[in-house]
Amino acid sequence: MKKASTATSKTTRPTERDVDLLTGSSAPKEVPPTLEAEIGAEIRRLRKRFDLTVSKLSGASGISPGMLSKIENGTISPSLSTLSSLAKALNVPIAHLFHETGEQRDCSFVKAGTGVRIERRGTKAGHLYDLLGHSLGGEVVVEPYLITLKSDAAPYTDFRHAGVEFIYMLTGKVRYRHADQSYLLQPGDALFFDAAARHGPEELIKAPMTYLSIIVYPRQS
Repeated sequence: MKKASTATSKTTRPTERDVDLLTGSSAPKEVPPTLEAEIGAEIRRLRKRFDLTVSKLSGASGISPGMLSKIENGTISPSLSTLSSLAKALNVPIAHLFHETGEQRDCSFVKAGTGVRIERRGTKAGHLYDLLGHSLGGEVVVEPYLITLKSDAAPYTDFRHAGVEFIYMLTGKVRYRHADQSYLLQPGDALFFDAAARHGPEELIKAPMTYLSIIVYPRQS
């Protein structure tokens, strides 16, 4: 008589895709740039900062325009003598060409209660905007605001601007209009919309009214 086989438990290791999904975001994985690409980007940034064309920097450094373009695009690894010539032409220490090669990323930290009170375009009386951070570079601008509607605030539904906006209700109760739809927002509610359509608080129901507003739009070149 055969013995019944006993099933053994097997621990399944998460796949790379499973690990990626743990972040909860579908943003593509960030691939670190090569050393050549970072050096090239810094040379290009300095060249443009000093208003130099590729031709002018080529003449000043004694490096051919074709070689300089390859260096800026990160497709070749320049020698130290080449980097030294470029640094002299740009009038910076050679170490400056390695400025961006460390782990440096855009980051903004704002302590509680220290957000900058600003007058945003289209701001209405009783609508207070505290800027909670800002993006220093990149292709898009991100503006996070803490918006407070004071007791003397008036409803206003004609805000419109480029990009998209995300609202997260913190306190109070507001009926918020976007285009031809109206939404009752209470603490914990979220609204994400195309900001090119008219929008804004249509009815101020319960004070104090505060919500987080994050606006994202393309950076103007």
